[in-house]
Amino acid sequence: MTKQVYMDNNATTPLHPEVKKAMVAALDVYGNPSSLHNLGRYSRSLIEEARAKVADLIDAEPEEIVFVGSGSEANNTVLSKCACPSCHSCGKTCSQVVRNELITTKIEHPCILETAKCLEDTGIKVTYLDVDKFGRVDPADLEKAISNNTKLVSIMMANNEIGTIQDVKKLALIAHENGAMFHTDAVQSVGKMSLSVKNLDVDFLTISAHKIYGPKGVGALYVKKGTLFCPLIRGGHQENGRRAGTENLVGIVGLGRAIELRKAEMQDEEKKLIELRHSLRTGIEKNIKDISFNSPQEGCLPGTINVSFDGAEGEAILLYLDLEGIAVSTGSACASGSLDPSHVLTSIGVPIEAAHGSVRISLGRDNTLDDVNYVVEKLTMVINKIREMSTVYRGGI
Repeated sequence: MTKQVYMDNNATTPLHPEVKKAMVAALDVYGNPSSLHNLGRYSRSLIEEARAKVADLIDAEPEEIVFVGSGSEANNTVLSKCACPSCHSCGKTCSQVVRNELITTKIEHPCILETAKCLEDTGIKVTYLDVDKFGRVDPADLEKAISNNTKLVSIMMANNEIGTIQDVKKLALIAHENGAMFHTDAVQSVGKMSLSVKNLDVDFLTISAHKIYGPKGVGALYVKKGTLFCPLIRGGHQENGRRAGTENLVGIVGLGRAIELRKAEMQDEEKKLIELRHSLRTGIEKNIKDISFNSPQEGCLPGTINVSFDGAEGEAILLYLDLEGIAVSTGSACASGSLDPSHVLTSIGVPIEAAHGSVRISLGRDNTLDDVNYVVEKLTMVINKIREMSTVYRGGI
């Protein structure tokens, strides 16, 4: 039987066994959390327990946590504020100005970029900041772009394709100094690195359960106390009027347990993943020539590597590795099926040909050094095989 190695954890993670246990137990809790009888109150208590766990991990207050259906929903909720006429307050210095500008970056997740494009169609001005060759935003560029009309700045904390971590604290400070709100998509960060929303001083922060060994279909949005808020989904009083619809109790219980386990396991896992990433990177460098790493060595998620191979196409690499039982990605799973090169890689200056020849390897809690050695062995074999068939690869000639 072919060895199975899963290294696509930035796309989604396997359900933690302890999370599964908590969710199975919650399946028997059928009371509507909004009902006043005993069954309803018990359901409500489980939701509030989960809310407290999420808040504790990111140093927030429970009432600042809103449960949603996904990270994409949370991001859409925040960006929709830009088009809301009732959310135009911009602070003490310019309270009469209606702000209608959004600033984001060229390497955000598609749910941010596509929503930003829709906002542009409604007349919202959107500025897309450039990044450097490591995928980092220069705070000076934000200072140049921001104005008295900027309502919201949305910059992800860590990139899903190359793993680059942004200086969110500094960027949020610039936004606030100019009277704008600040949002960070922390889907790839929460549970992988320690963070405090109080220290970062962000107004909104996005979390997704399935990136941290929890279930799909549930996430959370941090909303700083006192921040103006417009629900994306209306029609009910749930989540203190911030997200209508009967709560996904089983999913929320799963998210709460996943968060709880992240707090217990994250620090040791981070050290392990950094060591495995180093071994993987070293093994690739030693055994395969004509490559280029697109992920920075410093200031990067502990388990993420993005690498381009000359003379090899990313989809072919993925499929051949899949035959060897290895799961990796050619980029964002949300953009799979597109023939266009990764917008993240082209934004950091990777040539189109190299972008097409890239793969993302994202390690997780279940990976071992044996897995890394197996991947290096099979990846070397696959690249050699593809290059032998290539009509464009001229390495060594």
